[in-house]
Amino acid sequence: MTKDSSHELTSLYINMTCNGSIKIDRDILIFELISSSLVSFFGIILNTTALWVFCFKLGKLTETRIYMISLAVADLMLALTLPFKMYFHSYNWPVDLFCRIIFSLYCMNMPMSINTITLIALDRYIAIKYPLKAKVIRSPRNAVIVCLIFWLCCFLFTMLQLYGTEGKEGICFYEISTKHYPVIPIKFTIFFFIPLVILLLCSTQVIRRLKKKQNTTLQEEKLTQKAICLVSMNLVIFIICFLPFHLSLLSKYLVDAAECERRSTINKTLHATSVMANLNCCLDAICYYLVAKEFQQAAGHLPPFKLMQSKSNLTEDSQL
Repeated sequence: MTKDSSHELTSLYINMTCNGSIKIDRDILIFELISSSLVSFFGIILNTTALWVFCFKLGKLTETRIYMISLAVADLMLALTLPFKMYFHSYNWPVDLFCRIIFSLYCMNMPMSINTITLIALDRYIAIKYPLKAKVIRSPRNAVIVCLIFWLCCFLFTMLQLYGTEGKEGICFYEISTKHYPVIPIKFTIFFFIPLVILLLCSTQVIRRLKKKQNTTLQEEKLTQKAICLVSMNLVIFIICFLPFHLSLLSKYLVDAAECERRSTINKTLHATSVMANLNCCLDAICYYLVAKEFQQAAGHLPPFKLMQSKSNLTEDSQL
């Protein structure tokens, strides 16, 4: 390679960086490949098993199971798209039609997961706070309708996001400009901030009522403590997985017109925090096992859950 050609490549890298199409850092790429491979492997196994159990091994569908099926579908969708994402990044795949299809499937996962987790928390809160009204409001039919509405909203939002990147060039799953459309603030508010507030309010209220519950036996006391731990764990996992990513995404939007070096740092942070967000698809599947006794009995003989068989006897009813 001649000196002129080397200088030309260097200039191309600088132009790409300052135009927002930042070359993926090698360390970030290696970290992403290793972590995403593990998340994809365990996510596919755990969520496939969860769907099989929920759909074929359990009895009548309840509201909670319907929400969990929706969540498992979203998590499985994420786990299946991660290998494509790693391949696109490894080979600097351009933003073509195939890229946009995989990207749209990937983008639907996070808002759908966030909103489904929020729905489960809201459903739990209604059941414990307003048990009489819950008999009217809560039903498998209403749960299916709500899930379909959220899937439709996530699909339309994803299409809007893809429309905003029409004609853009860069690396697939990496180049998404935020200069010309207000998608990022809308996504942050509707698909994260509002669900986070609802989740915080519902979880704290459920924990407060569980702590006030009068337990007549030692077994009831243990189940109540486990339920409090489960609700707290769901809330902590939600914050750890999703908060850093959305703060990074919002920072990217706010400093999109800032100097080149700052944009580069934020993009690296965004990719690192996205790995933490992807981890949620495995943690959700583990929570299925902790929530339902029926799920334990149906899935306890399967390899992904066999090692956890003796760790929890918490039922869906004792959670509430």
